[in-house]
Amino acid sequence: MSLFITFEGGEGCGKSSQARVLYRRLLKLGVPALLTHEPGGTPLGNSLRRWLKGKNEVDPQTELLLFNASRAHLVSQVIRPAIEKGTVVICDRFSDSTVAYQGYGRGLELSLIQAANSIGTQGLRPDLTVLLDLPVEQGLARKRRHDRFEREELAFHQRVRQGYLEMAKAEPERWLVIDASLPKKEVGRFIWVRVEALLRAKGLSL
Repeated sequence: MSLFITFEGGEGCGKSSQARVLYRRLLKLGVPALLTHEPGGTPLGNSLRRWLKGKNEVDPQTELLLFNASRAHLVSQVIRPAIEKGTVVICDRFSDSTVAYQGYGRGLELSLIQAANSIGTQGLRPDLTVLLDLPVEQGLARKRRHDRFEREELAFHQRVRQGYLEMAKAEPERWLVIDASLPKKEVGRFIWVRVEALLRAKGLSL
């Protein structure tokens, strides 16, 4: 019955909120679920998160490796053990974020990112990736505080958004693209319709 569901999107798209909504709904239905996030989810990951999102200057290659160090630890210590127990795992960001931000955003070669991601993910792929798509200006306007990524130039965020849309177009069976400017409840309904179908396909009676 286990599922691995990831949430992706640019800054201010509301993915963290929607991930929590889905997590609470599953628990209310009695479905074993785990909510985690990247970078973070472990003591090591949380330390790396503070470094990556703080005011430190980090070059793109180091960024790539630090994200995947956090990811590898999260997969081995948290995500894979939960999946093996039949838990629905929801992760706020995963390897697609690295492709979007370090690849499309920073300009690192996608082949380099794929090689690093293959180590970080240890071959784990999401069953469903929810992309909350939102115009860059609208998303940034929602943020009250700005971390190192949010302070990047507008063009950077536009490249990230384009990267996400290209990935979703290339693999439509895995991605669910939703207009994040819609009301929150409506966004949540779109997500639940897809997740419920996946759970039923796994034989779960809801």
